[in-house]
Amino acid sequence: MLRRLRFQLSFLYLLAAVGLVLLVGGGSYLLLRYYLQETTDLALEYKMAQQFHKYGLALPEELQRAERAWLENNARLARGASPLTTVLPLPTLGLAMEEEGEEGEHAQPSAPENEVDEDNYDGDLAAIFVSPLDANGQAIAGSQVSAAPLFQDKEASLAAMQQGSDRRTTRLADDSQARLLTYRVDVSGGPALLQVGRVLRDQQRVLNQFLTALWILGGLSVFLLGVGSWWLSSRSIKPVQHAWEQQQVFVSNASHELRTPLTLIKATAEVGLRQQPGASQQEALQDIRQECDYMNRLVDDLLLLSRMDTHRLKLSREPIELKPLLDEVKSQADKLAVDRGVQMVEGALQGSVLGDPTHLRQALLILVDNALRYTPSGGTVRLETRDHGRQWQILVSDTGCGIPAKDLPHIFDRFYQVSRPEVDDNRNNGLGLSIAKGLMEAQGGSISIDSREGAGTLAILSMPATRLSISPIIIAL
Repeated sequence: MLRRLRFQLSFLYLLAAVGLVLLVGGGSYLLLRYYLQETTDLALEYKMAQQFHKYGLALPEELQRAERAWLENNARLARGASPLTTVLPLPTLGLAMEEEGEEGEHAQPSAPENEVDEDNYDGDLAAIFVSPLDANGQAIAGSQVSAAPLFQDKEASLAAMQQGSDRRTTRLADDSQARLLTYRVDVSGGPALLQVGRVLRDQQRVLNQFLTALWILGGLSVFLLGVGSWWLSSRSIKPVQHAWEQQQVFVSNASHELRTPLTLIKATAEVGLRQQPGASQQEALQDIRQECDYMNRLVDDLLLLSRMDTHRLKLSREPIELKPLLDEVKSQADKLAVDRGVQMVEGALQGSVLGDPTHLRQALLILVDNALRYTPSGGTVRLETRDHGRQWQILVSDTGCGIPAKDLPHIFDRFYQVSRPEVDDNRNNGLGLSIAKGLMEAQGGSISIDSREGAGTLAILSMPATRLSISPIIIAL
């Protein structure tokens, strides 16, 4: 009974765990990507500052900050500090450099005094290429300070000419990426633009490897968390499951135990009525008999619900011809319809479904009884069938008072009753529709109700159609 709840709890636990894995893994990936980009940008800015020194240009403020940060980091590394304690260190990632940057420069002639340690860390800058460009963004032949890839980014050059500087990541022909930093310069007889860049193949490879590891570890974590969620949900609902089973056993035992005293009370009342008592005694005995009938119906309903809840209801699945079944239901309901002044009519009756004839008849009688109860004298209750693809639908419609919109979502709840003062004399325990729904679903069918207050009600029972001869199968639900 609580298996569905266990699945829901497991899904919620697993969803929370997956969210945590995605948060940690995705956050780690983004932090690594941010770190690599920031250290690359710092190296590019320092390289650009070197070029400014070479041409005797004044350093912009951002390049001054980058130069100070770079030299401070290198000075700490020279003193033996751990790279993890430095500010924005640029990792070499264990790579000497890509093939296009192997001939990078190793010293700048016009560097300031505090670059005395640069030779020790020149490997970090080896992968950076420098390209002096003209005003059109074309590389000046023979002027590359270090080997540059054979590509030109016109948009970066145009943006630098307009804004003074430009920083961007561009995609190369082989689908790899390069990080570019471009500055507009004013050098007499020299380049109009200075561009430094770094091909990011090594960083992309590191990021891809890291992402692959995250997927593997994340998948393993999700699997283990799924197993743990299933176990945890089982532990969570175990007390509820135990209480539910005890309740069902109690209801079943109580229903059986109540049958005998109710039968004796009713039999005693009937014996007293046969002795022709006085008017007051006769009225009291009739009330006792009616209450016994009501209690017997309630006990039967509770026992049926208990069997369905504990999967002890036996059902047979066999082909059922709908016309004979509906004719039988109409015949059983005709007497009650005449007593209430309601007309029972039949529409087109045909089709064959796969189900349990006894319990399908019981569900139909519940719907017909409800229709008769809420249809005033002079009204009509109609039975008909309708072909619905792989299903046959049984339609029970009436011209009664209908169901208020606020009550429709709750009509299948146990013990829920629609308040109708005009039919309060007809006692109802509020279990009929919930039993009908349980019986239909147990047979692989469904039930739906459409109603408008004052315009009648339409109940639709859908059952799987059968067009082949199938031998009866007994199943336990």
